[in-house]
Amino acid sequence: MTKPLKIDFVSDVVCPWCVVGLGGLETALDKLKSEGIEAEIAFKPFELNPQMAPEGENIVEHIGRKYGSTPEQSAQNRAMIIERAGSVGFDMRMTADSRIWNTFDAHRLLHWAGETAPDKQGALKKALFRIHFTEGRNLTDAGELTAAAQAVGLNRAEAAEVLASDRYVQAVRSEEALWQSRGISSVPAVVVEGKYLISGGQPPEVFEQALRNIAKEEAAGAS
Repeated sequence: MTKPLKIDFVSDVVCPWCVVGLGGLETALDKLKSEGIEAEIAFKPFELNPQMAPEGENIVEHIGRKYGSTPEQSAQNRAMIIERAGSVGFDMRMTADSRIWNTFDAHRLLHWAGETAPDKQGALKKALFRIHFTEGRNLTDAGELTAAAQAVGLNRAEAAEVLASDRYVQAVRSEEALWQSRGISSVPAVVVEGKYLISGGQPPEVFEQALRNIAKEEAAGAS
């Protein structure tokens, strides 16, 4: 390919399958480089729990209330996701004591990164995944968010200014509404070239074949 594929990765920071999906996507792209297939990934907002209170909620209680899962089912599901995340190189440490957080400020910070330093947006996304899933820290805490921004080379003072203001509130709301209007109701949703959808936390080989097929279609359409 002469032109990188444009990929919109629609996801939430507290979505474990989004971690699995991103790992699978990046693994596939690494393999496809030898075939001349590359991509530019932009991270787009989706809130699984937009009404979540600032204090968050215990994960077992949350999953039980939202999906009717028993603590045993919740534990089995966590174990499966932890294994899948490990298979793509992510250290996920969800336990029965983990919490789900409101992610709106995290999405505002990601939007800021995408607008001002797009080359660092992916690193920030992964740093936020680590804060939540590996380190079990509070995603609503401005100090945690700005430390993550600084760790990936973004300006911490500017990140703090964004979080202390209402910057990007409307932009994030508009982005969320846009993707919902396009039929996205679950994440991760990997949208390639604005028209091909790969849903869910797929393994690398699924992404690899799908992207190979899309690249062929795009090349045929351009010729």
